[in-house]
Amino acid sequence: MNRQQLGLASSMPGEGLIFGADYNPEQWPKASWPTDVALMKEAGINLVTVGVFSWAQLEPEEGQWNFTWLDEVLGLLHAGGIRVSLATPTASPPPWLGKLYPQTLPTDAAGHTLWYGSRNQFNPSSPKYRAAAASITAKLAERYAQHPALAMWHVGNELGQISFDDESACAFREWLMGKYVTLERLNDAWGTTFWSQQYSTWDEILPPRSAPYIGNPGQELDFKRFTSDQLVSLFQAERDIISRYDTTHPITTNMMGFFHGMDYNSLARETDFVANDWYTDPGDPQSWQLGALTHDLCRGLSGGKPWLLMESATSAVNWRGHNVAKEPGALQVDALSAVARGADGVCFFQFRQSSFGAERFHSAVVPLAGSKTRVFREAAALGAYMAQLGALAGTPSQTRIAILFDWSSWWAAESTARPSEKLQVMEQLLAYYRPLLRHGLSVEVVHPDTNLGRFDLVLLPNLFLLGRQQAAALKHYVSNGGHMVVGPFSAVADEEAKLATGRFPGALSDVLGVSGEEWLPLDKPVPLVFTSSSTGTQLLDIHASIWSEDLELHGPNTRTLAYFGVGRLAGKPAITANPWGAGEAWYVGADLPAEALEALVMSAVAAAGIQVPVPLGLPDDIEAVERGDQLFLLNHGPTLSTVELPGNFGTSTTITLPPYGTKVLSQKQNRVYS
Repeated sequence: MNRQQLGLASSMPGEGLIFGADYNPEQWPKASWPTDVALMKEAGINLVTVGVFSWAQLEPEEGQWNFTWLDEVLGLLHAGGIRVSLATPTASPPPWLGKLYPQTLPTDAAGHTLWYGSRNQFNPSSPKYRAAAASITAKLAERYAQHPALAMWHVGNELGQISFDDESACAFREWLMGKYVTLERLNDAWGTTFWSQQYSTWDEILPPRSAPYIGNPGQELDFKRFTSDQLVSLFQAERDIISRYDTTHPITTNMMGFFHGMDYNSLARETDFVANDWYTDPGDPQSWQLGALTHDLCRGLSGGKPWLLMESATSAVNWRGHNVAKEPGALQVDALSAVARGADGVCFFQFRQSSFGAERFHSAVVPLAGSKTRVFREAAALGAYMAQLGALAGTPSQTRIAILFDWSSWWAAESTARPSEKLQVMEQLLAYYRPLLRHGLSVEVVHPDTNLGRFDLVLLPNLFLLGRQQAAALKHYVSNGGHMVVGPFSAVADEEAKLATGRFPGALSDVLGVSGEEWLPLDKPVPLVFTSSSTGTQLLDIHASIWSEDLELHGPNTRTLAYFGVGRLAGKPAITANPWGAGEAWYVGADLPAEALEALVMSAVAAAGIQVPVPLGLPDDIEAVERGDQLFLLNHGPTLSTVELPGNFGTSTTITLPPYGTKVLSQKQNRVYS
C-alpha cells in the first residue's frame, strides 16, 4: 500500500476533528490511570499520544522487555473510547545505551560528548543507535499493530539531533560520494581552491568542526543537508519496520515549524500526513502571526490536505526565559487558528502536568491543581467546540497565493560572512506575509520545486538559492499568466551556494526586467520616492532602513515603481514591475516598511485578480481565515474589536469580538458558532 494515500483521515474515520494530548502514564501511580481516562472523556479528548519517552520503562536493560504496563494503559484507553497515537520512544534513549555504547552519543563541533541525563542524546549516524531503535520499534509494531485502540503511529519526537563525531564523518563522506562521485567534482562544488582547501583523498574530509576562522560555505551547507537526510532516514527506517506489521494505520512524526535544523520538505514526503508542534508565546503580542505563517507552512507541506497540530500548550511553557501564561480565552483562539488553516486536530503537551523532571513547570490539560481549574475548564470547552466543528474534518484548504521557501536557501542565506546579518530570512518572510494576513488572504508556504500552476500569485521574499530549472519554472509560470513578487537578495547563488557571475538576480534578471551590480547595506535610512501610479496608494515619508541594491532597468517595458531619493543611488530604481508574457513580475531592491510593503503586495494581489476577503484590512490582533464555507474570526488581543465584512457571512457584516474571542461563520448554513 502507498503510505502517502493513507492520510490523516484514515486514523479516525468518521470521528470528526481530533482533540488530544500527550499522555505519560509512567509518570503517575497506576491507581490514577482510570481517573485520567475519565478526565480525558470529560475534556472531550479522543486521542492521546503514548510512549514518547518510555524507552527505559519498556526496555530497562538491553534485551529485557516490559510491556505489561503499556498493555494495561492501552486497554484502559480503549475501554474509555480514547484512541491512541503510539510513539516509538527513540528520541530519548535510556542511560544504559549511552553507558554500554558511548558511540551512540552525539558530539558537538568542538568534540565534546553530549551525555545522557537529558533527551535527544543520540547520534543519528551511529549504527548501534539505529540497531537499538530498530529493535524497540519492531517489538512495539509486532505487539500493537492490531490493537483496537491504535489510531496512528508517532515515530520518535521532534527529530533534530546533529553530531560531528567520527561515525558521522564516515557517513558524511559516503553521502558526499553518492552526491559528487569524484573528488574533482566535490572540490569544484565547494570551491576548495580558496584558502588551499583542496582534498586529495576522501578520508581527509570532515564535518565542519570548530576551526580557527570562517568555514567553507559549501561544506557547511552540505553538512546541513546531510544531517537532515540522516534524520529523514531515521524516520524511514522506523516507518518501514512498522509497515512490515501494519499497513492500515498512518505513520507520522512531529515537526517544529520553521525549525532551522532539518528540511521538512524532504521529511513531509515520507510521512503519511504532516504533524507539527507550535507554541504561541503569550509574552509576544505578535507571536500569533508567526503561528499563522507556521500553520500555512504545514498547509503547504501537506499540499492543501489536512494536517495535525501534534503539540501546543494550554498556557505557559517552561523553556523560555520568562514564561508568560495565556490569558483566559487565548487557548481557544490559538487552537482555532490552526484549524482554520487546515489542521484536522489540535493536541497539547501534555495531558497531566508533571510534578518532576525538566518540564514540571510546563502547562497541561490537567494542571497540578487538578481539574477544578481555569485551564481545564477552557480545555474542556474547546473540546466541546471542536466536536461542533467536526464536519470540517477532511476539508481541503488550498489557496491561490504561495510563498516560496527552501531550507537549503535559508541555510545558505544566513551563512557566516555575508553582506549584512540584519537581512534575516524569517523576518522577510513575515514582512511579506503580514499584508496578506491583514486582509484575510490564505497562503501556502511551498518549496520552489512545487508545481505553481494553481497559484495566481507567488512571493519570493528572500530566496537566496535558485537553481536553473527552478528559475526556468518561475519564468514559465509568469509567462503563462502568473504574478511574481521577488524580494531583495534573491536568486543570488546556485544550489551549491556559488554566487552567480554577472549581474544579479542572475537567472531571473530577464523576467524581472532589472539587474544589479552591487548590494549596499545601509548605515542610515534612505528615502524612497514612489511614482504616482505605482501602487494605487499615496505613500509619503517611506525609507529603506537596512538594505539597498544598485539596479538598472533593461526590459523594454519595465516600470520603476519607486526610486531612491538621495545618496549614491538617487534616482535609481528600488522597486520595479515588468510584464512578461501573459503575467507580471515585481522586484524589490530594498527593505520596505510595513505600509509600503502592504501597498506593493496588495497591488500584486489586485493584478492577479484575487478577491480580497477584507479589503479595508483587519484591526490589530484580528485573524480572519476561510476554510471551506466557514469563516474563522479570531481576536488574539486583550481588547474588544469590531470587524467589517463585505460578504454575506451570518446575519450581519459587522462582527464584534470580545478580548480573545472567536466566531466561526458559515456561508451556506447561515450559522454562527461563538
